[in-house]
Amino acid sequence: MAIRMPRIINAKPILRRSSSSAANVPKGYFAVYVGDQEKKRFVIPISFLNQPSFQDLLSQSEEKFGFQHPMGGLTIPCSEELFIDLTSRLGGF
Repeated sequence: MAIRMPRIINAKPILRRSSSSAANVPKGYFAVYVGDQEKKRFVIPISFLNQPSFQDLLSQSEEKFGFQHPMGGLTIPCSEELFIDLTSRLGGF
């Protein structure tokens, strides 16, 4: 007989803005760079990769950058405000 523990919700937001190196990305997350002019680094859960709206952003990124991203990591070609709005809806805030 297995005991199921309720999911403990982390008090920190799912979407994290980070300026640290790739070594500081927690397991289950990945870093992306977002912004029109100035790129900002965000650490987001890999579960977003399954979401159709996030997949649309990935397709736009592929069309614009191919596999040569200027920041050395995955770059999302949208405004920071749009990205935060989308990820907030995906995270259930």
